[in-house]
Order: sequence, then structure tokens, then C-alpha cells
Amino acid sequence: MASLWEYANPRKFIATSDRVLPWVGAGALVSLTVGLIWGFFFTPEDYRQGASVKIIYLHVPAALMAINAWLMMLVASLIWIVRRHHVSALAARAAAPVGAVMTVIALVTGALWGQPIWGTWWVWDPRLTSFLILFLFYLGYIALWSAIEDGDTAADLTSVLCLVGSVFALLSRYAVLFWNQGLHQGASLSLDKKENVADVFYLPLLVCIAGFVLLFVALVLMRTQTEIRARRMRALLARERML
Repeated sequence: MASLWEYANPRKFIATSDRVLPWVGAGALVSLTVGLIWGFFFTPEDYRQGASVKIIYLHVPAALMAINAWLMMLVASLIWIVRRHHVSALAARAAAPVGAVMTVIALVTGALWGQPIWGTWWVWDPRLTSFLILFLFYLGYIALWSAIEDGDTAADLTSVLCLVGSVFALLSRYAVLFWNQGLHQGASLSLDKKENVADVFYLPLLVCIAGFVLLFVALVLMRTQTEIRARRMRALLARERML
């Protein structure tokens, strides 16, 4: 645990992430290329959903990452509140735009899938509604960081917002279990093999999920480095003004 806190040092974090980034980026590129080509061009159409079933290779990984990005922000925010490590606060800030984009991808692909299957682009289903609210929390989180000049104050307030938004992150993940009503089907991935999609769709889906996870990690590492350097730049400019 002591060695884990070493990465709260910005220099240590940047040096380590510089070594890790090429591997993570390459893994993301390979996984996404293989998974999407495999899924879109080498899997059959579903006997009920037709070709629209292939949206699963974008929708499911994006939805998973949208939720888990917020949970990662929650953990980073809690570390900031408890340990006051600036890297954790900046990592949470760096993850927010990535998570917001993942949420948009999930909402758009869900609408594209829902129109031919449900006959409508949108319904006020419990999971869809909570997911939309989660997206609004992402926007609010990003706006709050931008609106406050003092970095520590912004980190404190956005951490509180992150705690509140986590309720909707969990609701979007488990809404189908909480409420039986609604058009949205159950999870595509489950420990119960009977509830999983067929293996012909399942295997490329796993590759796509791995690609989205690696892409998220790569983007957050790069954005966190940018946030650290921007913070240093602001500190230097403030020091020059004082002189």
C-alpha cells in the first residue's frame, strides 16, 4: 500500500504512465480493431433483431465504461477527500470528459437499436432515464471544475458532486434488477450462462469490451498528465505575478 501512494507524486506518475501508455494504447488499438471487425463483419444476423444486433459491440462496452468511469471518479474523489493527493483529483477530472463521451455513445447507439426493435427512439424506461441523468451529472461535474478558479476548492466541490452522482451510476447499472417493468432487457453479460448472449456474439463482445477498457485507461492517463502539467503552469504563472 505504501508503494501505491508513491504515484501521488506527479513526477512519479508521469514517468510511470509514459512507460505504460504505449503498451496500453497498442492494446486498445489491436483489441478494438479485432473486436469491431470480428463483430460487424464475421458474425451472423440475429434471427429476431437482424443486423441491428451488431450495435451491441459499441453499445454495451460504451455503457459499461460510462458507468465504471464514474465509479473510478468516485474512488479518486474519495482518495482526494481522505488523503488530499492532487493526482487523484486531477485523474477524476481527466476521466470526466471521457466518461461523458462514453455515455453519449451509449445513448445514441441505444436509440439506433431501440427504433427498429422497440419502434421508438426513446422511452422513459428506468435504466434509460437514470442513464440520461448520469450524463447530466457528467456535464455538471465538468462545468463545476471549469467554473471555480481555485483548484483545491474545485476538487472539494466536484468530489461531493461525484458522491451524489454515484447513486445514478449504480441505478443505471442495476435498474433492470430494481424494477421489473420497462422495455430494456436484462444484462447481456452475466455469470449465469443462460442469460448471456450466444457465444458467436459473446466472444467478439469481450474483445470489444477489453478494447474500450484499454482505450479509457490510455485516455485518462494522457489527460491526467495534461492536467498535471497545466496545474504546474498555472502555479508558475501565479508565482511570476507575485514577483
